[in-house]
Amino acid sequence: MTIPKAKLADPAANSHSGQLHTLVIDDDKAVADTLAMVLSADGFEARAVYSGEAGVELARSLEFEFLVTGVVMPQMNGIEAAIQIRELLPKCKVLLVSGDNGSSALLQDALSRGYKFEILAKPVLPLVLFQALRSFGTAQSS
Repeated sequence: MTIPKAKLADPAANSHSGQLHTLVIDDDKAVADTLAMVLSADGFEARAVYSGEAGVELARSLEFEFLVTGVVMPQMNGIEAAIQIRELLPKCKVLLVSGDNGSSALLQDALSRGYKFEILAKPVLPLVLFQALRSFGTAQSS
C-alpha cells in the first residue's frame, strides 16, 4: 500500500531537528502504533503511548508540536489528557480521533471548560490526517 505524501509547509521552521514532534495516544496499541508509523513515514517525529496518563507523563519531559489522541480510553480519557498536555505545552496543537459515540459528551464538557478541539472520525485515512495537521498551521494559533 502506498501512502500519499502531504507535507507541511517548512517543517524546519517549527522544529529544531526539522521534524514536527508528534505525540500519539490511543489505548488500542495497533491504532497508536499505526498512526505513529504513518506520521513518521511522512516526516513527523511521532511517538506512541497507550494511555492518557503515559501521554501526560511524556509531555512533562518532551515538547510536542502536535498531539493526536483517541478520546474514549480507560482511566484518563483523551480529552482530559489533551487538557493537561495543553496546560504543560500551550503551543501544542490537539487533534482528537474517535470512533465512539460517547465522545460528544466529553467534547461538550471540554467546551464548557473553555477547550475546543478538532476531531476526526476513526478510521482516519492518512491523507485526511495530514490535511488536518496541515490546517493547524493556517487556521489556528495558540
